[in-house]
Amino acid sequence: MVQRRELLLGIITLAATVPARAQRSEPELHLTLGTATPGGSFPAFGRALIAAVSKSDSGVMIEPRITKGSAENLTLLKAGKLDLALVQGEYAYEALSSGRADGTGMSVVAPIDASPGMFVVPASSPIQNVQDLRGRAVALGTRGSGFTIMGRTVLQGSGIDPDHDITPILLDDAGEGATQVLDGRAAALWGASLGWPGFKTLADAPGGARFFGPAPEAIPKILALRASMRRLTVPAGSFRGQDAAIETVGSWSFVLARPELDDAAVTRLVRATDRGRETLARLYPQGRESDPRNLVSNVPAAWLHPATAAYLREIGADPQ
Repeated sequence: MVQRRELLLGIITLAATVPARAQRSEPELHLTLGTATPGGSFPAFGRALIAAVSKSDSGVMIEPRITKGSAENLTLLKAGKLDLALVQGEYAYEALSSGRADGTGMSVVAPIDASPGMFVVPASSPIQNVQDLRGRAVALGTRGSGFTIMGRTVLQGSGIDPDHDITPILLDDAGEGATQVLDGRAAALWGASLGWPGFKTLADAPGGARFFGPAPEAIPKILALRASMRRLTVPAGSFRGQDAAIETVGSWSFVLARPELDDAAVTRLVRATDRGRETLARLYPQGRESDPRNLVSNVPAAWLHPATAAYLREIGADPQ
């Protein structure tokens, strides 16, 4: 009798110590996530997102897929070859602006971050501002990246023809841009996001780097060119040697879902992302911006996945 009582007590104690998520009856959820070429911010964010979600809900399995960036991600989403994809603001706004009246189009699941755009040059460069880029070779990014579209828009709003007033360099791999600046093939590099690896590579290189955005008088002209663009500020100290805040422009990037992705899957993903925000913030420089609540002021409600909209209402952040 004593042995039986001890056995029962042992079972009860073991059950009490098993993590709550291990006791859940939810099945494993497998999702694919399109990122971008190595060396950019999207693969870095993707790794952080997968780690954060896994820590919150170990049953959510996200498989990252390397792609050519936002343009290809949209194509793969539309074809149902990805469940989720990271899409930069310029591409996202263009793809979603036609609306989702039939309920079957792509939709926004979660925010990534607000990506401030900047040019970066070696600290020893004579280039001081956007106008000094005339006649220079400038690495604008990869062909399928929304950051490249953003850079071209900044140049156009600054009165510079990106096809004729500079020598534009389009990259096959986002990581090549910093290398080309360091070896002299490019005089400057355009990029966006505080988590962008190219910025850190140049800031940490011997001699350091200098960052700059468009001139203040050019910002209204740039914003008028694209609805996705926002005024953004890069806080002082975001990069080594950057002593002053930089006023610039940029846009939000988002996690988009393929048409008709299951509501239950999205609910589980968004909840795990929200609960994993501390992990995400630790692993990715702008991870705190990936709060689902940030969708309310940056995305029309009609663009949200129905499950994301329902989750926002559940947590008291009713989308308008």
